[in-house]
Amino acid sequence: MKTFPNPVLTKPQAEAALDTAVGLVRQNLPLFTARCQNHSSVHDIYPACDNTQWTCGFWPGEVWLAWERTGDDAFKNTALTLVDSFLWRIEHKVEVDHHDMGFLYSPSCVAAYKLTGSEAGKKAALLAADQLCTRFQEKGGFFQAWGPLGAADNYRYIIDCLLNVPLLYWASEVSGDGHYAALAHRHVATCLANSIRADGSTYHTFFMDPATGAPVRGATCQGYKDDSCWARGQAWGVYGTAISYTYTRKPEYLDAFRRVLDYYLDRLPEDMVPYWDMTFTSGNEEPRDSSSASIVACGLLEAAKHVDSAECVRYKTLAAQMLASVAEHYTVKEGPAGIGLVRHGTYSKKSPYNTCTPEGVDECVSWGDYFYMEALTRFLCDWKLYW
Repeated sequence: MKTFPNPVLTKPQAEAALDTAVGLVRQNLPLFTARCQNHSSVHDIYPACDNTQWTCGFWPGEVWLAWERTGDDAFKNTALTLVDSFLWRIEHKVEVDHHDMGFLYSPSCVAAYKLTGSEAGKKAALLAADQLCTRFQEKGGFFQAWGPLGAADNYRYIIDCLLNVPLLYWASEVSGDGHYAALAHRHVATCLANSIRADGSTYHTFFMDPATGAPVRGATCQGYKDDSCWARGQAWGVYGTAISYTYTRKPEYLDAFRRVLDYYLDRLPEDMVPYWDMTFTSGNEEPRDSSSASIVACGLLEAAKHVDSAECVRYKTLAAQMLASVAEHYTVKEGPAGIGLVRHGTYSKKSPYNTCTPEGVDECVSWGDYFYMEALTRFLCDWKLYW
């Protein structure tokens, strides 16, 4: 495993960094209680949006983390107000015909239930789990990411879904119905069989044959090109395999974690924050994706719970180095209402070879802010997983 000479985050530095983030969250409460936060900033300021985007769950997650840090009911009250919005959204099926129910409902509503016993949070999250199950394709054994169910041009899943399926593990635990977890197991098995290349890199999306369920080909939507490695997809692979191992203790999931982590580390620039696609490793011509660093730090700290002492130390050291770099060089320290927490994220960068809509390039991104706070919280305490 590659090592780095970079400084590690100390506990006092982590305390200060988290408190700075909490202060910015507090400042943004009036803007994002009755409405949600846009997926990415515009010149570091988040526009408000309706609760319709796949990313809307990350802001409530930040608010819950701020409440855990401070105990201040101003955070709790805002988060519970948002839970009501998420319950209304899933009951009325507003923009939920996709696979991102975990991103929406784990950091908002599962968190609410785990932290406060919120029955509205529990109800919303279980309905979201039911909605995710409607996306499952028996032929191929996966959750179809986007588009009309069964459509040949969208008969595929994406690596991001490794962070959606923990909602189903949770649903099985609280409901006693093993069907949710069984579908999660099948999807993860399909993903690990097809989405990880021999060198440990990952495909963003993977097409399956709608007639037979056989694997067809990997492709990208948001990465540079089909045979490159989109940084955030690789980060989802790192964290997603770690969480899947936590729920299942399947050794092949931990083996997959090590493979995707090794590739990720091998492609990092000196400051340990990747470029938006890992085909780029140096220079200034391409934007970074700071969100990937925080996601991977969370995965490292999760996996550290399940390995021997030497491997645990390595993972915690790597996470502390990544967080030190993000906290020192990428974070916002102060600014006007609506400002984000972590700069230099990349939502969707257009290339000559991909099909994405360009937006949120070199900006704050809502999941980047959330996972930065989660990683700092994990670093400082034995945190109870929202996922």
